[in-house]
Parts: sequence; C-alpha cells; structure tokens
Amino acid sequence: MRQRATILSNREIAKATMEMKVRIVDGTIAPGTFFHVKTSELLRRPLSVANVEADVVTFLYKVVGTGTAELATRRAGDELDVLGPLGNGFPLAKDGKRVVLVGGGIGVPPLYYTRRMLAARGIETVAILGFESEASVFYEDEFRELGETIITTVDGTYGEAGFVTGPLARIDADVLFSCGPEPMLKAVAASHINERYISIENRMGCGIGACFACVCKAPDGYVKVCSDGPVFRAEEVTL
Repeated sequence: MRQRATILSNREIAKATMEMKVRIVDGTIAPGTFFHVKTSELLRRPLSVANVEADVVTFLYKVVGTGTAELATRRAGDELDVLGPLGNGFPLAKDGKRVVLVGGGIGVPPLYYTRRMLAARGIETVAILGFESEASVFYEDEFRELGETIITTVDGTYGEAGFVTGPLARIDADVLFSCGPEPMLKAVAASHINERYISIENRMGCGIGACFACVCKAPDGYVKVCSDGPVFRAEEVTL
C-alpha cells in the first residue's frame, strides 16, 4: 500500500491547477479512489485519481496551501511517498443505464477516469462540469472526446452562466455520479435522478479510517470519508 512513486511530469493546466503524472506499480486502481501523498507537513494530502494508463497515474490538484504549493515545485524524476489506492470508488456495473457525471472545480478529476471506464463498458454518459471562471476550466477537450460535455462558470465568462444544477435539471439519466464542494453535492443529491452517488471532499488525517478526522454525518450516526467512502449513495450521508 505504501510505495515510492516517480514523478514523470508536473505542470499547471489552469488557474492554480496542476496536473501531475507519476509511475506507480499497482495494476488495480478503481475510479473514485485516492492516494495519500506525503509532503513536509505533518498530514498527507489526499489526491484523487484523474486517470490511469498502464502504470502511469494522473493526479490533478489545486494549489491552495503549503502542502500543495510544495507539491507544485516537484519536478520529473523526483519521488513521492504515497499510500494507496485508498477508499471506495464509483460502482461501474451500470449496463443499460445512462449516467450523468457532475463535477465542480477540483471535484472534476475523478470523474474523468470514471467516464473513461464507463465508456470502455459501452455505457452512455453526459458530463456537466462547473468552474469559477474561464481561467479555471481544465480537461474540457478530454471530456468531450468521451461524449456530450456541458461547461458552466459562476461568472459567466465561459460556457453556460451559473451553477451545474441548471443544466442538470434538463438532463434525462438513470444514474448520477458527482464530486465537488459540499454545497454543490447537497444540491445535486436532491436532484430528480433516481440513483445518486456522491464523492465527498474532506480534510483527512490518516487516510485509512483510524483517526476519525474525516467523519461525515449519516442518518444513523457518522461515516468515515477515507475508508467508508469517499463515494457514498446520496441517502447514506447527511450533508
């Protein structure tokens, strides 16, 4: 589970958003899972899996603090201390059903790998991706190669103005997969789609369910995002 990963590339692809490709020796990585990456700070940083091709894993992360700022300085050839893959991802056994993927900001990355895996199974998908502004948009071309893709921006500088809930209201689908900030997840979890799965973004401590730093309310108590999730059926958690 713990291993050394070699960085192959690390570049900025949008405003304060980095794409890091690393070589990881692990052939079983499910869409929606994550790796816990060590920096010089006490706590590791959870990075969701944006793509997997052979032994090359892609992480997309936003530079928002000391830990991610440090990661942004790493170069090809450097090594990372990583734990993973961790957590439970999106269920892919959705044959015959249409899936809508709804992502907000840095919640978009795990949906790309998920969509690739769904496409490989012949499952029809549509993606709705929300960003703050045009400068924040990333992976649009990659998503469009896989099917219908709708971009929204809060300030209206690109795509449809407003939030992802606007286009979601007119989408006909059987299943919803979503990842993003809590207000967005709360809104899409109440959508008209019958079968809804959400991936929760919480700060984590250990990443393996031992420290209870990432708990989330549930109808019958609490769940641990790192080990019980990060993907849950919408009715399993209380946002």
